Amino acid sequence: MTLDWTDRVLDVEVGPVAHGGHCVARHEGRVLFVRHSLPGERVRAVVTDDQGGSFALADAISVLEPSPDRVAAPCTWARAGGCGGCDFQHVEPAAQRDLKTTVLREQLSRLGGVESDVVVEELPGGPLGWRQRLRLAVDDAGRAGLRAHHSHEVVPVADCLLAPSGMLPDLLEQRWPPNGHLEVAVDATGERRLGSASVQHAAGRDWELSPGAFWQVHPELADTLADVVRDWAAAPRGGVAWDLYGGVGLFAAVLAAQVGPQGSVTVVEASTQAVADGRRALADLRQVDFRAGRVERVIAGLPDPAVVVADPPRKGLQKRMVTEITERAPERVVYVACDPAALGRDVRLFRERGYGLTRIRSFDAFPMTHHMESVALFETL
Repeated sequence: MTLDWTDRVLDVEVGPVAHGGHCVARHEGRVLFVRHSLPGERVRAVVTDDQGGSFALADAISVLEPSPDRVAAPCTWARAGGCGGCDFQHVEPAAQRDLKTTVLREQLSRLGGVESDVVVEELPGGPLGWRQRLRLAVDDAGRAGLRAHHSHEVVPVADCLLAPSGMLPDLLEQRWPPNGHLEVAVDATGERRLGSASVQHAAGRDWELSPGAFWQVHPELADTLADVVRDWAAAPRGGVAWDLYGGVGLFAAVLAAQVGPQGSVTVVEASTQAVADGRRALADLRQVDFRAGRVERVIAGLPDPAVVVADPPRKGLQKRMVTEITERAPERVVYVACDPAALGRDVRLFRERGYGLTRIRSFDAFPMTHHMESVALFETL
């Protein structure tokens, strides 16, 4: 008989934070991953998903013994059964960064085999109002909203406190074509864009982006990452640099200044629209060459780099790409990572290929959520 605790209500002691925006509790020999809880708390939780294995998912519905780091969530939808966008609204902001620091260090240790004293750093602007781009889902009645946690259900919220003030309320009151979505952004000019082109500013220049083009959602993150890449890449004058998964070429702009007119920077990006936007933005930098295509295919025909900057998708570089990069023997690899588990796995792969993790920084670019953005520097051992 398959064990199924779905909808059971349990009183549990909450243990350490885990990657994914929940904390670990145990009950009758099974693990519960409990959202809206904190380490050290005693909570009453409802089991929300149970596949019959060694663990189940749960949500705290009342707090019997609170943590001193617990605060009242500013948004009424940040609760059990509510919006799935935020994980930590019930946590004091500095304590949120402590939780993320714990997760990052644990992933680096357990998956990467390295001990680190990295600390997740605060970005300017505070924990609310930072999200400059959102994707709203539309339900079958034409109401726009946000998704519930791990669900296709659309929660018809009245606003999102992570977005800049005034960005969403009128859109959430309207009716839209059913079962679609809306792309909403505020750009560097302060204008709201609804599925249209936008302008962003970073690395000392303007970037005209097509609708749906990727750009960091926190207004301080693009320049922050560009500064770290500038410090750590140190691409040699006249040298060769790669910007892999390079989007519109934010890091290529930094690398181009380092290699100079006699050097070369190749941006490899799968999105043809991002490549078109990047070529337009960096038309004045003749040393930058954009290549559209899958990274593993394109780099086969490129000259060996002195420096590689890589900003892969959430799954990380993985074994094939780590091997492909290290076989070309760059002096340094600057790796931008949005998932600490993928980063941890790739740290181990780099070390197996003779590259050690020499520097790392991480930024709380997504306050109120479990997400973070990290930058790692790998150099030959």
